[in-house]
Amino acid sequence: MEDMSTSAKDLAALAALLADETRAAMCLALLDGRAWTAGELAAHAGVARSTATEHLDRLTEGGLLAEERQGRHRYVRLADASVADLLEDMAARLGPARPPTGLRAVTAAAAMRRGRTCYDHLAGRLGVAVTDAMTAAGLLDQRAGFAVTEAGLAWLTGPVGLDPAAFERPKRPIARACLDWTERRPHLAGLAGARLCERFLALGWVARIGSGRAVRVTPAGSHGLHDLLGIEGLD
Repeated sequence: MEDMSTSAKDLAALAALLADETRAAMCLALLDGRAWTAGELAAHAGVARSTATEHLDRLTEGGLLAEERQGRHRYVRLADASVADLLEDMAARLGPARPPTGLRAVTAAAAMRRGRTCYDHLAGRLGVAVTDAMTAAGLLDQRAGFAVTEAGLAWLTGPVGLDPAAFERPKRPIARACLDWTERRPHLAGLAGARLCERFLALGWVARIGSGRAVRVTPAGSHGLHDLLGIEGLD
């Protein structure tokens, strides 16, 4: 009974960290995978720097964020990929979002739906399209959770060009389902998802739009994704 009570208390404490709109906004911003300064997050959330610092201290103490210091500068990022998965999964369970208003907001929302990063892997229509194509080709098995098949591992370390050593004794799951909050369907997370995102960015197949999470498929990426997975219509 004591263990159950302790678990309930800890769960309530975790939920309380995200129950504040400012802290939630900061965590969602950090889903881009970058390290942000307190000043940058304060400006993003529309609060004073001192207020931002108080919120960041709570998030760090609660284990959701990790802190890095370079000289006088303090940077924070999501503690690890599991925090990003938690945030994306929670966002996907919300009701339909209110339609954005204003040309800038509508354009930004459309870009996020087309393609974005979810911490270190691809999301949006792009992420789901890659996941579906891998599944159809027998590279990913979704019948009992997410698992990269033997053919999928050979594909990742062959045609895709990933280092085989990255998949030897991995410290995180090779494949994990992450519920996409715009598509309401799973996309590929885990080590394979992270390495694919990294590879596509390095090849110039996918490019970031500004400094946010949105990404676009380049002309080179349109050809590359078609040749690699038969994907069309994402440019």
